[in-house]
Amino acid sequence: MSPRIAPRSLCVIGSIAAALSLSPMTGFARESETLADSWNFSHGPEQPAESDQWTEVSLPHDWSIELPRDEDQPSLGGNGFFQTGIGWYKRELLAPKRWMDQKALLHFEGVYQKASVWLNGELLAEHAYGYTPFQVDLTDSLVLGETNEILVKVDNSDQPNSRWYSGSGIYRPVTLRIFDPIHIDKRDISASTWFISEDGKLGTIAVSAQARNGSEATEEITLKASIIDPDGLPVANFEQSGNAAPGERFTFEAKLGVPHPQVWDLDSPTLYRLVVRSFVGDRQTDREETSFGIRTVEFSAKEGFLLNGRSVELIGANVHHDNGPLGAAEYRDAAFRKAKVLKDAGFNAVRTAHNPPSSDFLDACDQLGLLVSDESFDGWKSKKNKQDYGTLFDENWESDLRAMVYRDRNHPSVVMWSIGNEVYERGKESGIEIAAKMRETVRSIDTTRPVTAGINGLGKKEEWPQLDHLFANLDVVGYNYELHRHAEDHERLPNRIIYSSESYLDDAFASWKASSDFEYVIGDFVWTGIDYLGEAGIGRVFPPEIEAYPHWEGVHYPWHGAYCGDIDLTGFRKPISHYRNIVWDQGEKLFAAVLEPTETGEDWNVSQWATRPLIESWTWPELAEGTPVTVEVFSRYPKARLLLNSKIYGEKPTGETQEFKAVFEIPYKAGKIEAQGIDSNGNVVERFVIQSAEPASQIALEAETPIEHGEKNTLRFVRVRLADKNGIWNMAQDASVSYSLDGPARIAAIGSADLASEENYGANPRKTWQGQALVVIERTGDGSITLTAESEGLGSTKIEL
Repeated sequence: MSPRIAPRSLCVIGSIAAALSLSPMTGFARESETLADSWNFSHGPEQPAESDQWTEVSLPHDWSIELPRDEDQPSLGGNGFFQTGIGWYKRELLAPKRWMDQKALLHFEGVYQKASVWLNGELLAEHAYGYTPFQVDLTDSLVLGETNEILVKVDNSDQPNSRWYSGSGIYRPVTLRIFDPIHIDKRDISASTWFISEDGKLGTIAVSAQARNGSEATEEITLKASIIDPDGLPVANFEQSGNAAPGERFTFEAKLGVPHPQVWDLDSPTLYRLVVRSFVGDRQTDREETSFGIRTVEFSAKEGFLLNGRSVELIGANVHHDNGPLGAAEYRDAAFRKAKVLKDAGFNAVRTAHNPPSSDFLDACDQLGLLVSDESFDGWKSKKNKQDYGTLFDENWESDLRAMVYRDRNHPSVVMWSIGNEVYERGKESGIEIAAKMRETVRSIDTTRPVTAGINGLGKKEEWPQLDHLFANLDVVGYNYELHRHAEDHERLPNRIIYSSESYLDDAFASWKASSDFEYVIGDFVWTGIDYLGEAGIGRVFPPEIEAYPHWEGVHYPWHGAYCGDIDLTGFRKPISHYRNIVWDQGEKLFAAVLEPTETGEDWNVSQWATRPLIESWTWPELAEGTPVTVEVFSRYPKARLLLNSKIYGEKPTGETQEFKAVFEIPYKAGKIEAQGIDSNGNVVERFVIQSAEPASQIALEAETPIEHGEKNTLRFVRVRLADKNGIWNMAQDASVSYSLDGPARIAAIGSADLASEENYGANPRKTWQGQALVVIERTGDGSITLTAESEGLGSTKIEL
């Protein structure tokens, strides 16, 4: 989508910019503070009058994850049977007199949902959609030199409103910003790659910026823009002056040349910064910046998706916004961990199903090298749930869509704008009209990325072409579970660019095959990358005596989440994740897993979105010796061999014809199974071993390495496993484990991957599942932290963080 023509002129390049000073000048006084602490919270329909009805909390905060679940909740299984309702937040704010003649703004990154904000009893703002940011101007209501009170009402009582777990509360960060009346809003600055020369020696960046005149007089404003390279050195600059009347803006646009640009790519996600400063005379009034990447993206039916001129298949994951045991609370550490888990599993792309993600998650994708399809809405005006976004659509869709695009347009990770998912209007004239309006809204802000949507069928094959009129308003078309239509649609419409915006877990090979064989199919996004809260029972498997039924039929309680991910709720990769990595040739070559035996020996009944329950374990103490057990070996080698206790039980081809897998049936006997990868000469190139565990006798604790992301780490994730005397993880044994902390920290969440557990995510002690759990610790101050885990019969284990 990026223009490929050479620019006619460049404003400033290279060494001219090196003389630029970025030090702030006299008069510059912008302040910014994240308001994370000192909030008080109350859950109930009315604002509490008594002080003892408030509880001190810190942000981000999701009250739903803290409360017990039950099957009578009006949010139903779609929201995981979690409690919702109405919540109140209040906080004191001391406004010093130095804020005289300054603007004061509260920026809310995300509140779910229907937020109302008061200052000193005056209602200042209301915002309905739970996933888009909004700002509240406090300037005229602040009492300087005194303590002011912020009050926020969050109303998530209209249920059901979400098809997945939404969470409830101020679940994303809140920032207080103090700045000059003549100022720069971060939404008003942009940087995008216009052109990269064929020899790679020059990158041309289209930059734009605005200064807002909030003063009472017309002012001549000078804007100075600088591009800063990854080493912190200025490599290009530009300045321009103009007049702005009160309440108006001064805008400039320019093309800046960057010599020898370091491109942003999947394996080298290099970031630059655009710094913009505003001046009135010699007085600097403001300074704002945004990070960006120098990269090109192109889409075509003939060449597929090109990143920096190189063909890339999208190996994608759909992900919801929750952070597992933390609920919807969006910590920067959690966002980066989620992105890293996906990247480490072999994914290179993410679809933010089905709402705008947090800025922290997009920062993580920028810094780690993940591509993003940035999605705005699940539905449009026609409702999927009684109280969903359809009740807000007419009044809010345009402002919400604009908020997403303005906020996210500088993220190099974002390569597509998705305007909807399986919308009910997809076969109607109204849907065509809405899609056209949304596309034009997006293009009025950003023309460098294509507009897309995830669309499923109408129920009958002969009706599918009726969607062509809707698809005409999409630059790239997402097919949800329509793999069988790719070839026939290409024959009808050879210029259509297609990808699987959703696919089943068990379609991993077919999805890869379609993308590998056809240039017009640019990739696949599996449903889903990670298990999530809500949509209770999706991905569930049933024992042989129970017929499988879909998650939308019946009540699946105590199920409260979706077990349809490559990765479980705690961030642990399931065997299907390793299979996908091998199929897409993302680094792994060999893996083996065991089909969990049933009591009768018959096969499992697998529901839609599920896959058979393979487990990386050879510990089955209740299984009689000699019982037949199925072992699957995933391999990128020509052949795979399987051994049990050093005895060969078979050798089978594992090429593309076999979909890179081989299935063996062997008699159970405790010990060791070993899969071997065999090359074309018959040599053993790689071994994969699963060892039986003895009864667990200890608790093993392993702290994940914190991810550096430019800010102080506040969360630590500790993996808990039950292990035998040799340290081997015993997946067949579970125990209730209690946890305690010594040091400046609190336990933010304890969870397992058991989505049918009735335990609360704040419960302590908490039972493991498949011998495993996850503890999330939030640091509250400086100093060392020690976590102790203890269980009857297993003793206690300590780990210092």
